[in-house]
Amino acid sequence: MKLNPDCIRDILLTVEELSTGFNVIYFGKGRLEKFIRLKDYSDDEVLYHLHQCDLSGFFIKAARTIGGSYSIDDLSPKGHEFLANIRKDTVWSDVKGVAKKVGTTSLSALSQIASSVITELIKAQFGLSGMPPQIM
Repeated sequence: MKLNPDCIRDILLTVEELSTGFNVIYFGKGRLEKFIRLKDYSDDEVLYHLHQCDLSGFFIKAARTIGGSYSIDDLSPKGHEFLANIRKDTVWSDVKGVAKKVGTTSLSALSQIASSVITELIKAQFGLSGMPPQIM
């Protein structure tokens, strides 16, 4: 299956919204309609992207069943950092635009691009970059 960066972002936002640090969030086939952000994706697409997030270290205590369902405790520090960098819609749009230009949507590349976009936005706030501050 082709990686869908928007699905990744929606999964991370969902986990962040639902996690208390003391609960387990269950994502199971046929039970995903309760997650509003994930309604536009098929069960297989969500479960595949949950697995990719898990493999990339974005979750703490994620468990996958034989049927492909997932239970997740929380986002890892790496997951929180990536999400913090892509939370704002304008930044996310820029990240996807750069990824398209360079021809990659791997999670490691998206993370690097997001960090670079944020770094440039910070520099722009201090007048240290040629990037226009209106993007913020």
